[in-house]
Amino acid sequence: MHMKFFHLSDLHIGLKLMNRDLKEDQDYILQKITEYAKAEKPNAVVIAGDIYDKAVPSAEAVEVFDHFIKNLTEAVPDAVIMMISGNHDSAPRVNCFRSVLSRQNIYMVGQPPRTENEYIEKVVLQDNYGKVNFYLLPFVKPSMVKNVVGTDKNGNNLSYNATVHKLVQREIINTEERNVLVSHQFYLPAGKKAEEVERMESEIRTVGNIDEVSADVLQIFDYAALGHIHKPMKVGSENIRYCGTPLACSVSEAEQQKGIIMVKMEEKNSVQTTVLPLEPLRQVRVIKGTLEEVIKEACNDYVTVILTDRIDLDVMDMQERIRIAFPNLLEIRREHLRKADYTKELQSETLMDPYELCCSFLKDLDEKEKELLQDVLHTVQGVK
Repeated sequence: MHMKFFHLSDLHIGLKLMNRDLKEDQDYILQKITEYAKAEKPNAVVIAGDIYDKAVPSAEAVEVFDHFIKNLTEAVPDAVIMMISGNHDSAPRVNCFRSVLSRQNIYMVGQPPRTENEYIEKVVLQDNYGKVNFYLLPFVKPSMVKNVVGTDKNGNNLSYNATVHKLVQREIINTEERNVLVSHQFYLPAGKKAEEVERMESEIRTVGNIDEVSADVLQIFDYAALGHIHKPMKVGSENIRYCGTPLACSVSEAEQQKGIIMVKMEEKNSVQTTVLPLEPLRQVRVIKGTLEEVIKEACNDYVTVILTDRIDLDVMDMQERIRIAFPNLLEIRREHLRKADYTKELQSETLMDPYELCCSFLKDLDEKEKELLQDVLHTVQGVK
């Protein structure tokens, strides 16, 4: 018997898509995952962070997740379920009942090591080829683990990159056995810049991408089950992967093929991955054209309409016709602004990040003031 496990992440339960309630859609997609589990009978199911969309989820969101775990454990009663907290989750809440749940083969790890005596949570499973060690590392900010990894010579927190490297390096990892890391960070392949990675609107980003971590730290693992990036992505290797969200969380994810990754492990260095596709109850779509062209594509999906009409339209009539054609309409945009003079100015403002915007407003900042400004923005964004 070989090791087989599911890799999923970024469920974002409780998410609202432009104020559209996605409960029915999330219930539907989680049921599809449960059906895959019943058919494939994995030994384990791994959820790599962002279980919920908010740190304090609603009672309804907790109910959706509870229903999913109940159905999953009924579908595959012998499977081990492992999950970590992401940057959207509350680490202490995910950590709650950790010791009790572990007796039920459910490992919910919210906190990374915080003292010198603590290490990354390790769950050891066994198959005919020996041990498979799962290392469960929740989302880490440098400030959370400074008592473990230390600070720089000035007493400041280390970078995200140095922090994650130090956390992994202090583990005693037997490279003759098979090792899997479950992690929720922004990993970059060697030689790639953060700006080259396509990011989705629904992801929380940091000023200057200070949260990036070099993926070379993952090379010691036979498979890295990653969460945080919403688009499915390989990080320089077949076996270092973001599985992406099971359901589109923003319009920027429109018509992406979603799925979960099924991983099969036999002897050391034998890893096979298969993407199990997920089709949603309703797609997220962008429909572009003139009013008359758009209306012909009437559907029940979540739709952003981009109108290309150059002539003035009766606003009330246009909105009514579109809302009738698309009962799950997200928004209506006009491609052509009547006053073309403002277009360039509008575009340049839209592209500015908070740091650039502040610099352009304050003007003539020296290097020390710029550094102070970045610190303030990082504190506001909660990334330090």
